[in-house]
Amino acid sequence: MLLHELLTASLLLLPLGSVVAQSPHTQAVPDRAEDVCPLKPGMDVPDIRLAAVEGGMVSLPEACAEQPTVLIFYRGGWCPFCNVQLGQLQSREQDLRDLGYRIIGISPDTPQHLKESIGKHELTYSLLSDSDMEAAKQFGVAYQLDKETVDKYKGYNLDIEGASGQTHHMLPVPAVFVLDRSGRIVFSYVNPDYKVRLDPDVLIAAAKAAVNS
Repeated sequence: MLLHELLTASLLLLPLGSVVAQSPHTQAVPDRAEDVCPLKPGMDVPDIRLAAVEGGMVSLPEACAEQPTVLIFYRGGWCPFCNVQLGQLQSREQDLRDLGYRIIGISPDTPQHLKESIGKHELTYSLLSDSDMEAAKQFGVAYQLDKETVDKYKGYNLDIEGASGQTHHMLPVPAVFVLDRSGRIVFSYVNPDYKVRLDPDVLIAAAKAAVNS
């Protein structure tokens, strides 16, 4: 079952039309999570700079060139499902380190909110801020929230504007990309259902397969 999940993870979670859609570098940000068009295995990490928690900007290609990387996009520290995922990744970080990987998490959260997430989960891996959603757009995982959803979140006291410091009302579809040392995607998992995240065992299996290929 694990092998089956590993081989089909990035193909069965999006509509067939998304597989052949135009490049995410040029397409408009869709209005539904189901319509995103993520980068595929074999593609290179885009040339993007992101804000670091400690200040300054980080070149994503340069950061990923240091060693193989597990790159995750998550909605923000306000999302309970993201918090579970962040904690699960922390519990398996040593396994990934043993395979030679580093973990980088990307969300719309401001550096200050990222710092709070690091403290909350005692994270020892890196988080980077994508407040303007440029990285999510370049990876093809950004989508636009409708007004009804924004108002619903406000009713739940979920302040996405405060978390990002922006009023664009965009979020990333939760995604995991495994990159080799050259910054090339070798595995991806993108699920429009934000409640379903990649099983850590499947991630470890994907990371092992990439190292051994």
